[in-house]
Amino acid sequence: MSRFHEPQHPDFRRLNSSIAFDRRLWSQDIAQSRAHAKMLAAREIITTEDRDALLSGLDAVELELREERFPFQEDDEDIHMAIERRLTEIVGPVGGKLHTARSRNDQVVTDLAMYTREQATEAQTAITGLMAVLLQRAEEHVDWPMPGYTHLQRAQPVYLGHHLLAYFWMLQRDRSRFAFAEREAGRLPLGAGALAGVNFDTDRRMMANELGFDEIIPNSIDAVSGRDFVLDYLNAAATCSTHLSRLGAELVLWSSEEFGFCELPDAWSSGSSIMPQKKNPDAAELLRAKAPRVVGHLAALHGVMHALPLTYNKDLQEDKEHLFDAVDTLEATVAAATGMLAGVGFRRERLQEAAADELIAATDVADLLVRLGVPFREAHRVVAGLVRTAPDSDRRLSELTPDELAAHSETLGAHHEELAEVLSRSSWLESKVSEGGTSLARVREQLALARAVLDEPAGS
Repeated sequence: MSRFHEPQHPDFRRLNSSIAFDRRLWSQDIAQSRAHAKMLAAREIITTEDRDALLSGLDAVELELREERFPFQEDDEDIHMAIERRLTEIVGPVGGKLHTARSRNDQVVTDLAMYTREQATEAQTAITGLMAVLLQRAEEHVDWPMPGYTHLQRAQPVYLGHHLLAYFWMLQRDRSRFAFAEREAGRLPLGAGALAGVNFDTDRRMMANELGFDEIIPNSIDAVSGRDFVLDYLNAAATCSTHLSRLGAELVLWSSEEFGFCELPDAWSSGSSIMPQKKNPDAAELLRAKAPRVVGHLAALHGVMHALPLTYNKDLQEDKEHLFDAVDTLEATVAAATGMLAGVGFRRERLQEAAADELIAATDVADLLVRLGVPFREAHRVVAGLVRTAPDSDRRLSELTPDELAAHSETLGAHHEELAEVLSRSSWLESKVSEGGTSLARVREQLALARAVLDEPAGS
């Protein structure tokens, strides 16, 4: 007999149902149910015969789901009830014993914690693969000069290997964030019941061991109402997607005819429906566009959790679609970034030509004056005058005469030979000797450090 006198309205059933998206949790739900059945028998809450029947039935249900022949029904509200319904059809009334000492509240959050932990592990693996490609390409282009930019204006020269390594370190931090999310999802909620615990002396630690959880959540209220681990995953995914968006933006710019720094692989490019000459960097553009989508999922779940009273509320059903779409989006974008970087062809002559602009050595000229005793602010003013004079007369800095140099700074005029040395191209790059800088020796140090970091476990 039902608590209710009227059936649910079809529109409410459609709103309330989660089976359309939470069915991807079926493998976690089967694994959890097996562990729960074993624990019930171990604590003599059900008989070993009941346990064996339940485990046999769960095997049959799993096979149907794996082979995509599970008989879903219109009134299956979620994957958890669908599995229990089908289990009972297979094994009979004993199927109803599976839910002893368990609520859908702790069942659902346990499935989600298992899924989140698995996906955080998968993300670390994918990111490690992308880091390996970045490291390889940085090693291949360790001494290729290119301009570095601020405000999208040529600023100072760097080596391409140095520039690529910047993304390596971003991803290393992303990998650490996913390792944190994996650890945070490693606490077992199961056994909390609806919110207050259950009326049986269950063995939660046995279930934790069975399911690979590191520990149990010590408070039953927190166990069913918390979704911090989902927020942790989404936070890691949002930051990683933002990093990938910056990489995508640079690949779009660099592959344009205006920059001409690289050519993207055909496998990660698209053509035009009307202009046959076009090779569009669509995959790189989608790295830009997908990032706010993932960030939006993080913000949306914060909105769901904001001011939500304890313990379980139906609002928490909204955790899954945000998580699932973020997982799918991140998987696709990391794969795209990996494929593009593995196949991109950089154009050394074009990069070197852009890096040969003497104006990007302006800071080196100012530092020369500082070494000669001129205060930096005065040196900055002098060089600012030089970079006006040279372009106005359609000349390079190295083509200014000693008298013209002296007109701006007597010190510079007296040391014009040292200025000529500074303006030699190798000097621009090799002068950056500070740790983490772009001089070749420092970049090689960075490569060695990156190789060591790549070989370390993500969470270490």
